[in-house]
Amino acid sequence: MFKKHLILFCLLCSGVLFAQQEPALDSKYREDQFYIGVTYNALLDTPEDVQSRGLTGSAHFGYLRDLPINKRRNLAVAIGVGASFDEYGNTLFIDQNPAQQTIFTSLDQSTVAYESNRFSTASIEVPLEFRWRSSRAETYKFWRVYAGLRFGYAYWYKASFKQDNNNIVQTNIPEFNKMRIGATLSFGYNTVNFYGYYGINPFFDNASITGGGSIEMRTLKLGLLFFIL
Repeated sequence: MFKKHLILFCLLCSGVLFAQQEPALDSKYREDQFYIGVTYNALLDTPEDVQSRGLTGSAHFGYLRDLPINKRRNLAVAIGVGASFDEYGNTLFIDQNPAQQTIFTSLDQSTVAYESNRFSTASIEVPLEFRWRSSRAETYKFWRVYAGLRFGYAYWYKASFKQDNNNIVQTNIPEFNKMRIGATLSFGYNTVNFYGYYGINPFFDNASITGGGSIEMRTLKLGLLFFIL
């Protein structure tokens, strides 16, 4: 009986030890990652009396290919592809006059009653990053700081104004710059990271608001980014 228990004990111990053995380390590991992010979108450099109002945010996702540049592989560059969907609730009303010219007007909330006024975009993006992290081949949780640029193309956009019995939608705005370029920074530990995006180029080219003054409006996005290996 003792021998049977001894054999069983040995088998259990060997099983536990086998289960605890670490897998072979990959000395050529990369941090290829899928990412999902959500942000609050703040508007910068707005014309006088133009401000954020209502739903203002972004959701974006994509994939990044990691290319280590040192022996430890904690320094890398990465390039990827993704998509971004953005809403900018604000008080800049966009319409057209009878000559099909775009009109940009600041909404006076004390005299104009309306439900919503938004500018929405959907973009394809190409992120490019320089990466530092505290990772090693045997470490799956680590600190990271990733900085870079994000190049985007807005394949769809819409300015919409809604009030009682009156909806105005504009999908042809020649002044809108479909090419979107932004500087990005993400930092954090493991899966959850803080994320920031600063729009380098303004939303509109050669655009003026009613009453005079150019429109140099751009965006600052702040939120969270989740990396999935």
